[in-house]
Amino acid sequence: MSVATLDAAIAAKGGAKAVVARIEPLRALDVHALALMKFKPRAVILDPWLHAQDLVMVFASRGVGKTHFAISIAYAIATGTRFAKWHAPRPAKVLYLDGELPGAMMQQRLLTHCPDIEPAPGFLRVFTPDLLDDGRPMPDLSTYTGQEEVEAVIEPDTEVIVVDNLSAWARSGRENEAESWLPVADWILSLRRRGIAVILIHHAGKGGTQRGTSKREDLLDVVIGLSRPQDYQASQGAVFVAEFTKARALTGEAAESIELQLGGTDQKAEWTWRTVEASTYDRVIALANEGLKQNEIAAELEINKSTVSRHLRRARELGDVQLKGGQQ
Repeated sequence: MSVATLDAAIAAKGGAKAVVARIEPLRALDVHALALMKFKPRAVILDPWLHAQDLVMVFASRGVGKTHFAISIAYAIATGTRFAKWHAPRPAKVLYLDGELPGAMMQQRLLTHCPDIEPAPGFLRVFTPDLLDDGRPMPDLSTYTGQEEVEAVIEPDTEVIVVDNLSAWARSGRENEAESWLPVADWILSLRRRGIAVILIHHAGKGGTQRGTSKREDLLDVVIGLSRPQDYQASQGAVFVAEFTKARALTGEAAESIELQLGGTDQKAEWTWRTVEASTYDRVIALANEGLKQNEIAAELEINKSTVSRHLRRARELGDVQLKGGQQ
């Protein structure tokens, strides 16, 4: 098929770009030549899990706190500060694409989560659907037209784009069909080639994993699942565990799950965090002091009995627990 014929065929498809740019032929280099190539370094954006060009997904069930989490990450990146155990070594420009919240609610959340050090002008830019005052629908990133609309607000020095949330921004096709994901995948891969990192915020499915086709996770560098602790009670408020369910380059403490709690007031949010290991230890000790046996604690927290035994052994050494009779 000639290039002209290929152009015509692509342009004839619904939603495809009407004008197709000429594409340079692919090339491959000898390994020695490749070793001499000067590629742009993958700078750290949020240490240790976000670098330039990284593709990330954060997923959680409704009401867990995805947007609170995402806004706090965006602020840390834009100000070169910390969020939980992660820190940004320098400010980087962020484009936050919100697809659900009313403008007034987004304003309130941004105000609530704003750190003591505010972003410099232009370092955190936000789209909210209420900015579309002409009544037209939001762009659909499943289409080339929608991608072009969003491209218009990506500035050349943008380093991170947050898409909150994927279901609101990619509405064509079916979530559980891999083919429906392909246009979005092509777009975020094109952003990667331009040096931009992308954070996709998404819903969890009934099984606790990200909702829809698992094909999405194939090209992602990092996937973070947010979920309630096993013994969560509504009276605890906004408490959830952040777990790295996929992390290509993270090991050891860098990949350790953490438990976060959102507190403070409507005017000023305050985050506290601890490792899941520390959280589990505290829960084991609390239940042990209530008189539960090891197997009962393991069942209550849905952890291995060996984990309970390890925590109790440490508690005895530290004097943190006064074991009651029969705890074996």
